[in-house]
Amino acid sequence: MTIKGVLFDFSGTLFRIEPVGDWLSAVLDTSGITLPDTELARYAMELEAAGALPGGANPLRLPEHLAELWAVRDRSAELHRETYTGLARQVELPDPRLYDLLYDRHMSPAAWHPYPDTKAVLAGLRERGIGIGVVSNIGWDLRPVFRAHGLDAFVDAYLLSFEHAVQKPNERLFRMACEALGLDPREVLMVGDDRRADGGAAALGCAVHFVDHLPVDERPDGLRPVLALAGEGR
Repeated sequence: MTIKGVLFDFSGTLFRIEPVGDWLSAVLDTSGITLPDTELARYAMELEAAGALPGGANPLRLPEHLAELWAVRDRSAELHRETYTGLARQVELPDPRLYDLLYDRHMSPAAWHPYPDTKAVLAGLRERGIGIGVVSNIGWDLRPVFRAHGLDAFVDAYLLSFEHAVQKPNERLFRMACEALGLDPREVLMVGDDRRADGGAAALGCAVHFVDHLPVDERPDGLRPVLALAGEGR
């Protein structure tokens, strides 16, 4: 069959979250809290090790009391916030307000940066009449991020785990995405950075293509192969 639709993961595929140091600095600035550079660097390092930034590195050590939450964190907004603020609280920050403020910051469009080729690839698919969906394990509404970066017009459907209480790799989320595009799964390509989660689309018969979850400036054209794959016979 010919590829008539492409599903994309969000974090690490189309967009990348800001570095931990920038994330923490932005919240400290808006809170009016000033820290010496050495303390700022230490807190940033500890938060990164804790896996406190959604979309960033996973925890180096998952606390036992958060293990069950971690496994289902993307099934609801409440579980997502509880998990990540819980991870952040493994670090003793100078103000207790910061845990929730840090979580709120990561949901802001300013915290996310599209990969350099994201717009060109989405536009190229749109020009070919190929349907586009975003399928994400996430605990909040990412649509404002796409709107703020001028990319929402390219997306035909969003299937977000917290809105359906189901996470990738469960094939239900991919099936709903294919149905939203009005396509047979065998006509759909799934693009993501997580071989386990995004690879779940293969169970439906979707083609799957993986990209590397790298910083924005280290992956200038990682999405370009999608243009070559889309529209080709399988």
